[in-house]
Amino acid sequence: MGDVAMTVPVLRALTNQYPDLKITVVTREFFKPFFKNLDNIEVYAADLKGKHKGILGLYKLSKELNRLEFDAVADLHNVLRSKILKFFFTKKKVVQIDKGRKEKKALTSGKLFEQLKTTHQRYADVFEKLGYKIDLSKPSFPEKVELPTQIKSFISKSNNRTIGIAPFAAHKSKMYPLEQMENVIAELSKTYNVVLFGGGQKEVEILNKLEAKYSDVNSVAGKLNFEEELALISNLDLMLSMDSGNGHLAAMYGVKVVTLWGVSHPFAGFAPFNQPKDYALVADREHYPLIPTSVYGNKFPEGYEKAAGSISVDKIVSKIKAVIPA
Repeated sequence: MGDVAMTVPVLRALTNQYPDLKITVVTREFFKPFFKNLDNIEVYAADLKGKHKGILGLYKLSKELNRLEFDAVADLHNVLRSKILKFFFTKKKVVQIDKGRKEKKALTSGKLFEQLKTTHQRYADVFEKLGYKIDLSKPSFPEKVELPTQIKSFISKSNNRTIGIAPFAAHKSKMYPLEQMENVIAELSKTYNVVLFGGGQKEVEILNKLEAKYSDVNSVAGKLNFEEELALISNLDLMLSMDSGNGHLAAMYGVKVVTLWGVSHPFAGFAPFNQPKDYALVADREHYPLIPTSVYGNKFPEGYEKAAGSISVDKIVSKIKAVIPA
């Protein structure tokens, strides 16, 4: 989800700077809302678990897409599925993203420790190779979505600023320890509206308990559909997230995003779009010198499970109060 969300500000820049282009985004049906407010962009839903499953399904998909009479293909994913699909576009120009695997391997092996090219720039590079150089330095963002009453109810006090908190991630090694996150929530709820984001039964249960425990804290987990969550995210003053998809969802609306990093690191290029470097709070590398242990946070040595916990509660709260004063 995060990878798809990261394409949105790049595509917005592309269509703003080349308004005569017509873009068809091939992605899952679930991600259609991401592209709702982009000019000259249509979404073609790929049914990868149904009629477009497997090699035969991808062949069917290629036949359907060829009817659109497109001129070129920008492969922003560069995985086995898109590589197979590429072979069915025999007469089309195809440019695939360079994921920078070699330098990322050097980063996670400790051979270098420096900022690598961002994923957003890697996406832009694909379009430049197709003849469309993109300037990402002056981005534009959509207007906040007008919230209906039932969604506004998740914001406790309209006169307070609203912070979204997404405390979960795909891997526990990328998560801030929940006991410390509760302290962050307790402190922030004294000054701000706090809205909690998550999904899945276990996460819903945890967030509901936090909602019940603290005033001006509301959980939307399991209570809103995806489009409604996106609408609410567009109205946040700030999102606090892990190295996870929710940070990228907020960034595509131009929302300020403070991120917490455990065994992964923003140097790999996955920080949310257009956020100052100091908005990324990283684990203490004096205590955890092997960070980043992997690009996606799925590999780490023993003892690194709670590396993110080396970021103090006070540091997180102070950063947020500095970014959006109450």
